[in-house]
Amino acid sequence: MSLFSSIWKDLEYGFKMGNMVRKLILVNILIFVLVQVLHLGCNIATAGRDVGGELFWRILNYLAMPSDWRELLWHIWTPITSMFLHEGFWHLLGNMIWLSIFGTIVGDLIGDRRVLPIYLLGGLSGGVMYFLSANLMPAYIGSHALGASAAVMAFGATALILNPEYRIALMFLGEVKLKYIVLIMVLLDLVGVSGMSNSGGHAAHIGGFIFGVLFVYALRDRKDWSEPVNNFLSYISSFFDNIWQRIRGNYRPQMRVTHKRRDAAVRQQTPPRTNTNTKGNSSSDVSHQEQLDLILDKIKQKGFDQLTQEEKDFLYEASKK
Repeated sequence: MSLFSSIWKDLEYGFKMGNMVRKLILVNILIFVLVQVLHLGCNIATAGRDVGGELFWRILNYLAMPSDWRELLWHIWTPITSMFLHEGFWHLLGNMIWLSIFGTIVGDLIGDRRVLPIYLLGGLSGGVMYFLSANLMPAYIGSHALGASAAVMAFGATALILNPEYRIALMFLGEVKLKYIVLIMVLLDLVGVSGMSNSGGHAAHIGGFIFGVLFVYALRDRKDWSEPVNNFLSYISSFFDNIWQRIRGNYRPQMRVTHKRRDAAVRQQTPPRTNTNTKGNSSSDVSHQEQLDLILDKIKQKGFDQLTQEEKDFLYEASKK
């Protein structure tokens, strides 16, 4: 039991303290594990008779991106869920390797806060391109798309435009410039689109690549497409966090102090910093909350990567309380 507890703590620490690229990789790996457990469960449920995995794929297609518009109307969540979904190990491994390489470069160059929006918007762009290409090729109607490849290509394109001369160390090849790696990947996808083998998947890769290019040029024109996504995700996170706090009974509205004057009672917000103790609050509690607020403000303004190791450890300990 201690082994699994240790593994869980390591995953928890990596998810909470790691950058967004690491979090995305962990999410993809965890979902892959769940998919394999589902596959095993389907085999057990059918006593091994589900040789072709018919039951498994019937369930998995509820999460994969469909090419049929009628199915898409009933499964409107699939454009999001499909970009985190992998069925094959090598498919997952390849995507996670390139996500780690390209995503880290992008995060270092334009900030960690833009990584998740690029992943989501790049994946959605790939889904749109897949849907269009599949409907232009009747042979692919009824197919489904899954995987993070389009999102990975969005990172590849973003990194390409930002720093094409960046060198990446590849096994057996040594250091190779980023521009050659990405352009070869695009060329292979263009060849794949013209062929009849997974042309819809290759089209999705092209869709992700196009988004990455447009994202950087929009950013240079001071149009940050990541801001609306981050604002929306922040709103959703705050909404569910408030619900969770109410369920646990820990929800506390913002504290206010009332000062009475002769004419009327004037309410003003408690100052963010104070050295005096108030009744029911110890100075250590106030200091702890102030430090937490400062760290959260720093993350919002400069990004998680700008925190010191001491601040990261403090945030991790605070998250467990």
